[in-house]
Amino acid sequence: MHYLLRKQVVLPIIVSLFCASQIYAQKGTEIYRPYHDNLVYYFGLTLGYNSSFLHLAKSDKFLQSDSITVTEPGRSGGITMGLLATARMNDHFQFRINPQLVIGGAKYIAYTLGTPGRAESLQQNQVLPSTLVSFPFQIKFNSDRIDNFRTYMMAGLKYDIDLSSNSGGRNSGDLIRIKKYDAGYELGLGFNFYLPFVTISPEIKISNGLVDIHYRDPNLKYSNVLDKILSRMIVFSIHFED
Repeated sequence: MHYLLRKQVVLPIIVSLFCASQIYAQKGTEIYRPYHDNLVYYFGLTLGYNSSFLHLAKSDKFLQSDSITVTEPGRSGGITMGLLATARMNDHFQFRINPQLVIGGAKYIAYTLGTPGRAESLQQNQVLPSTLVSFPFQIKFNSDRIDNFRTYMMAGLKYDIDLSSNSGGRNSGDLIRIKKYDAGYELGLGFNFYLPFVTISPEIKISNGLVDIHYRDPNLKYSNVLDKILSRMIVFSIHFED
């Protein structure tokens, strides 16, 4: 857990703060676009990197059977591209829509078998390719602007569609199946850097699913040992706002 926090959360924040110090060192105190925050709405683009994994809850059958002794989720990375629309609510609050395409980030579950079959190895991996279309709806709370810099926090809900879901059909390679639709919540922290023609906003957030995406199939023994499967994601994004 400490390694995760250092690698996925602390490091991007340190990089963002370093960028802030470099911008101030080069640009001084000239104020760029001082009336930008009074705009009723504005738009932007998002580029990001995500680290995704699955949270597994074992079923009663896992304890009752010794055919599978270990199930462990794996972590992988992917890229995020999206559009951004922000609407002003008041001096500190904004409403934001950030539809995204999340490419890559294939998840997998590693199984260790207690009693392998004739054609099975001791280790089995279920690879779950993932291409998501995500629709986050967020409330953003902004600090007061200090020259060309400010911080913000955000919270919101999201709705995901997995274009690579295997729940619609079964093939011989399936060990488990994942549902197509997911919903969850997001929490994040970011920084606004105001430049002459654009605002650059690095952001770190957690994105956790609340819906059980496990499509249970009694004919799949690797599925029977699992109860709930929830999605988890840590995302580092850079927003470019007009």
